Amino acid sequence: MRLTQQTNYAVRTLMYCAANPDKPSKVAEVAASFGMSETHLFKIMKVLVDADLMKTIRGRNGGIMLPRPADQITVGEVVRATEEAFILAECFDSGRQDCPLVNHCGFNSVLHKALQAFLAVLDDCTIAELAENRHSIRHLLQIDLEDNGATVAAH
Repeated sequence: MRLTQQTNYAVRTLMYCAANPDKPSKVAEVAASFGMSETHLFKIMKVLVDADLMKTIRGRNGGIMLPRPADQITVGEVVRATEEAFILAECFDSGRQDCPLVNHCGFNSVLHKALQAFLAVLDDCTIAELAENRHSIRHLLQIDLEDNGATVAAH
């Protein structure tokens, strides 16, 4: 199983927002933190907003935020929203029915069980768990840190 870059960046963006829950995150800052273009991030955000995994706030002080607490968003939800298909083998693709074993194949059955187990593990993990070490994430992503009431930039 290999996840797409879209899923990778979607999870990272949600982790960024989980590490910065008190104010909207700026799209430009999120994109810069992960070395991606803002255009690419906007495409990912559209998918996340449509799946109710991200909300946008308009205006000068706007940005992006989680629509609900990070402990209520599972990694499984994100993966299902951002992956177009879970084709582990040709026989998972409904448009490809050229194998004579397609309806009676043990391999197909095993792969289906493996996919369900994979998604079950992701359903047991939340964005909050991935962003558990919020201080380190804020530092590594250079999100402004609060230091005794004064805002300082992380180095």
